[in-house]
Amino acid sequence: MTENSQQSRPIDVFGVGNALVDILALVDDDFIRQHDLNRGAMTLMDAQKQAMILHNLEHHSLELSSGGSAANTMIAIAQSGGKGFYSGKVSRDTNGEFYRQDLLEAGIQFDVHPAELSSGPTGTCVVLTTPDAERTMCTHLGVSTTLAPTDIDVERLSQCKYSYVEGYLWTGDGTRKACIEAMEQSKLKGVKSAFTFSDFFLVENFADDFRQLITDYCDVVFCNAEEARHFCGLESLSDCAGKISELVDTAFITDGSNGCLVVENKTIFQVPGFPAKAVDTVGAGDAFAGGVLFGITNGLTTKQAARWGNYFASKVVQTHGPRLEGSQAESVKEVVSSD
Repeated sequence: MTENSQQSRPIDVFGVGNALVDILALVDDDFIRQHDLNRGAMTLMDAQKQAMILHNLEHHSLELSSGGSAANTMIAIAQSGGKGFYSGKVSRDTNGEFYRQDLLEAGIQFDVHPAELSSGPTGTCVVLTTPDAERTMCTHLGVSTTLAPTDIDVERLSQCKYSYVEGYLWTGDGTRKACIEAMEQSKLKGVKSAFTFSDFFLVENFADDFRQLITDYCDVVFCNAEEARHFCGLESLSDCAGKISELVDTAFITDGSNGCLVVENKTIFQVPGFPAKAVDTVGAGDAFAGGVLFGITNGLTTKQAARWGNYFASKVVQTHGPRLEGSQAESVKEVVSSD
């Protein structure tokens, strides 16, 4: 598969992830302590515990959006001016229909058949943001855990330049198999594969699995500084980048306001961030990945793609929720051309 024929494919990215309706709320630190939540992390919980948290939020203002890590990334791609298809499992319920409509309105193709209600409800994630902009997530995966290899639309995948898979899929046997199926089919169809670690707790539990997955399938890896340090067992971020460069050709390691480190064919360089007054960090890493994936599938250099990803993330952290409103495509040229 030549680079030209790969770039001529009509869809930029085929995303695979847990399809979750995000329920966003602003809370104080006491709320996190009272519910004994792991501050700044994602916690999986059953429907009853999540319902109790929602009950205690009845006097808070709540906002709904289609979410899940990879879905947020796909929306950032569309807002940048790109094209994407998303594969995730929702149920034939109110939340499932809301999810489908919200993705379609955001410009992402999503025509996955919903599961019957007997299989469980559409997954939900309560995202609690404290005044310091930290987010704590309480997730009931619902029917998203039934995503299977047979849900990967190989014909649609073959029309894409890249596939993008979130690390959260590694928490279930079926979803893990769907993850591997997407990457194996990508390899067979000449589609490049990108993977994100998604969360520190996943690196804690699956570092060896991720190492093998990257070696066997990945062209591009996304992670943040904390994940990279734990994955590599090193404190120096540049040393981590060097170690990751032994596993994959291209990697992007985000480091908050410092921007990111980029690995490209064993060369490592930093791309500075943009000034931002953070009010909510939820979705920042997803937005960064979306900006980068748009860039590398639409003719930008790796450095320009990282710059656009940094810019997109800096805008997302200045708003409540995981995404911006409307198209950002008109800003791409100005942002990547200024240095």
